[in-house]
Order: sequence, then structure tokens, then C-alpha cells
Amino acid sequence: MADWKRGLRRVLYPAYEARVVRRLPADRLPKHVGVMLDGNRRWAKAVGQDAAHGHRAGAANISPLLQWCEELGVEVVTLWLLSTDNLNRPAAELSELLGIIEEAVSDLASEQRWRLHPVGALDLLPAGTARRLKEASEQTRDVDGLIVNIAVGYGGRREIADAVRSLLSDHASRGTSIEELADTLDVDHIAEHLYTKGQPDPDLVIRTSGEQRLGGFLLWQSAHSEFYFCEAYWPDFRRVDFLRAVRAYAERERRFGA
Repeated sequence: MADWKRGLRRVLYPAYEARVVRRLPADRLPKHVGVMLDGNRRWAKAVGQDAAHGHRAGAANISPLLQWCEELGVEVVTLWLLSTDNLNRPAAELSELLGIIEEAVSDLASEQRWRLHPVGALDLLPAGTARRLKEASEQTRDVDGLIVNIAVGYGGRREIADAVRSLLSDHASRGTSIEELADTLDVDHIAEHLYTKGQPDPDLVIRTSGEQRLGGFLLWQSAHSEFYFCEAYWPDFRRVDFLRAVRAYAERERRFGA
């Protein structure tokens, strides 16, 4: 892009963003935003770099996103960094990606600004990665700020299976029979055992890179969510893109299944 175009954007975008923020209705803003950080590898390929370069660029864009969410009063953000399917990637690529995730999560924890909560099947991850995620959670446990769910080794089907397994184990320890459980089981009982138990369901789910599918992200929790699909690859996702997503959400009439 020509330098003059870049310069023009630097001048115009802040004014445009400020106008969008002013027009956002305060009573129609999301409290929980889920983000599928997609497109790192394709972005890297487009700029002639390897996948690791794309993942690092994507990691660098996480802190700005959380700041944008804070500005609008968002209370919970769920970031999908690595799916259970991603664990099947070539060993060398996966090892490098996990290292980048570990570093990114440690950097977020060191800011002592957000409360980090790992969500996912940590037992499927290398011991070192699982330990770093747990350490970040413990390190930010008392932070009074935005709750940030770090979805690593996450899959929606796996989460539901884990929730049912946890529920059965819990009732077995109390001596509840299968028949008794079957008579009383409802959706709230399962929700109490999800990775995000105690949190509000996501109001808005954003996916970058132009893909228009969930891919298993927050399958249970997103039953009534609004979805926004952005063409930009995650490393190129800007504040103006985020504000447009929130504006689109605010303009919709939520029907909650009706």
C-alpha cells in the first residue's frame, strides 16, 4: 500500500472509531465475547513467512483486543487459541505453536490486568504447557478485572463429554443411582460442569479469516449467541474491525431461539 494511503488511514480511522463508539447503545453491548483467532498461517503465507511468524503476530494482537473489550465494559472474553484437532499437526509445528502460546499466556499474566482461566482438556497437552496455563491462572487469581478464558486443547464435543463425565462422577460420589439421576437431569445440571461454569454464555462470537463455521467453539454455550464473521486474518484484525462487530451485534434483535 502506498505511504500516503497509510498516512490517510492513520488520520481518518481514529476519528471514525470514535464516532462508532459514541453511537454504540450502552444497554446493547455484549458482556461475554468469544473470539476464534483464525488465519495466522494464511496471513504468514501471504507475507512470505513461515507459520511461526504468523502465530507470533497473532499472539501480539491479543493484548490490544483485551484492551478494546475493556473500553466497552465487556466482562468475559473467551479466546480459542488451539483446538483438540490442532493437536494432530506435525510435531515440529505443534511444539513451536505451543511454545508461542505459553509465552503469550505468561506475558498476559505478567501484566496483572486480567484474570486468566484455562479452558480445555489440559490432560491432552504436554505437561509443560498445562503447567504454564495453570501457573498463569494461579498468578492472576486475585486480579479484579476482565475474565479471559484461554481455550487451549479445546473442543466443544470434548467439553460436553467432560461435563457429563464430571456430573456422573459427582453424583456417584454422593450415592445417586443412574435411575435417580435420569429422573432429575436437566440442562442446568450439565452447564454446572462445563469449563465455563458460573460464567454468562457468550453474547457475541467473532471469527476472523472469512471462515463461516463454528468448528466446535463453545457448542453448548453459543446456543443463543450472535455471530460475526470478519474477512481479516487474525493478525490484521484491528480496533475498527472489533467495533464493527460490536455495532453489528448491537443492531440485531436477539430472539433467544424464538
